[in-house]
Amino acid sequence: MSKIRVAVIGCGAIAQRRHIPEFQLNPHVELVAFVDPKLERAQQCAEPFGAKAYADHLSMLAEVKPDAVSVCTPNATHASISIDAAKAGAHVLVEKPMAASDEEAAAMIEAAQASGVYLMVGHNQRLMPPHVKAKEVLQTGKLGRVLSFRTSFGHPGPENWSVDGKGSWFFRKEEAIMGAMGDLGVHKADLIRWLLEDEVAVVGGLISTIDKQTDVDDNAVCVLQMKSGAIGSLVASWTYYKGEDNSTVLWCEKGVLKIGTHPVDQVIAELVDGSVERYQVGEIATNDKQTVSGVIDAFVDSIVTKTPPSISGEEGRRSLNVILAAFESQSTGRMIPLN
Repeated sequence: MSKIRVAVIGCGAIAQRRHIPEFQLNPHVELVAFVDPKLERAQQCAEPFGAKAYADHLSMLAEVKPDAVSVCTPNATHASISIDAAKAGAHVLVEKPMAASDEEAAAMIEAAQASGVYLMVGHNQRLMPPHVKAKEVLQTGKLGRVLSFRTSFGHPGPENWSVDGKGSWFFRKEEAIMGAMGDLGVHKADLIRWLLEDEVAVVGGLISTIDKQTDVDDNAVCVLQMKSGAIGSLVASWTYYKGEDNSTVLWCEKGVLKIGTHPVDQVIAELVDGSVERYQVGEIATNDKQTVSGVIDAFVDSIVTKTPPSISGEEGRRSLNVILAAFESQSTGRMIPLN
């Protein structure tokens, strides 16, 4: 089988640290083009692969006609670029949050369906080994129903991660649309939906800019009620200056399941009968310590096997809507029901 010709659109930190290295490791892929408004950045990424560099995605799509693209651009452009790529016949892997609005997300899904291509959203939290193991434990039924939960994602902020540091697009609302909630909160919204195999029914949000010099949010605390009745909290923060946190705790009928709370035992099940199960299954990736995300391999595997991706546009849209509802709650002072 001929290799899948992939173009990477947006050559910032997520492309350099995750997408490009993971595509490079995949035997089914040939990296053929790189796009960035800073052409020099695209050229630097393209050079090791003998690939083409562009400052504009439309000219790249017309000239290169890639089989698939990774969209690693600022949030505000995810939808328009993904739609252009789908219309050009390319499968699309888009970073999260997939869009800035539900209308954009719907248009992306429609464009992919109309062109007969796959649309996948980069919700890598589902694929991290501790989360996969935790879901396996839940599915055994030994803990019973999940009754309440807390899920949290906080770190010191994207200035320590972005290639542009404090000058990053992450801090400009017209490009980022949202701050910590779009960067981190949407991960946790997606994770809790997937872990519990349940949809969010009601959202309340307190979202604020507390310490960063920016017009996007740097902290959020949300309350969620699931359709099953389970209630819990979702926290996103860019001001965890000491002690990054990417943990989830589920209190169940027959015990508690702790994920990412211990440096060695990534998953711990403590049952009401006094027994404790500890699992060492690999770490959750952090900004400082990147592990292979699994997202790129899953995307490529979908194309190779002609199987729709499990982290579909529809899934990304549902997780995005949790975040959008939290913002609506913040602005209206009301709890927001989701359909």
